[in-house]
Amino acid sequence: MRMDKNLRLISYILATIGLIDSAYLTWVKISHTEVFCGTSGECQTVSNSSYAEIARIPIALLGMGAYLVLIILLYLEQQQGFWSANVPLIIFGITLAGTLYSAYLTYIEVAVLYAICPYCVLSAIVMVLLLIVAIIRLVRGSPEPETIHSLGG
Repeated sequence: MRMDKNLRLISYILATIGLIDSAYLTWVKISHTEVFCGTSGECQTVSNSSYAEIARIPIALLGMGAYLVLIILLYLEQQQGFWSANVPLIIFGITLAGTLYSAYLTYIEVAVLYAICPYCVLSAIVMVLLLIVAIIRLVRGSPEPETIHSLGG
């Protein structure tokens, strides 16, 4: 039980780092300011590319939403019933999708844009670490998922 609390705390910390990182990138994109990237202009190259948005929605905003959902799920997991039984699997699914999408975006940075954004790399690393923690939690075993009918009570 202690290990599970530690893994949940690690997940909270990682998701918070991801949330702050993506919130900064969202603010930069929405406010049309330059990304602080030291002497490298690669952050701007990535931020201003067509790959930085989907249907005019900043990718960073989608990341921010994903990290916020993870934080909310980690909180809900402390409740008994449906949430405590199913959140580890839901988190696994979200972090798997996030990791796969981060891998795609990293490929775009390296092979198409020839520019690396450290903030994007940080988000990708955080998502991979969250996936690893999610896998550890699943492998360690969790109670059998309850049916959707138990959600209401």
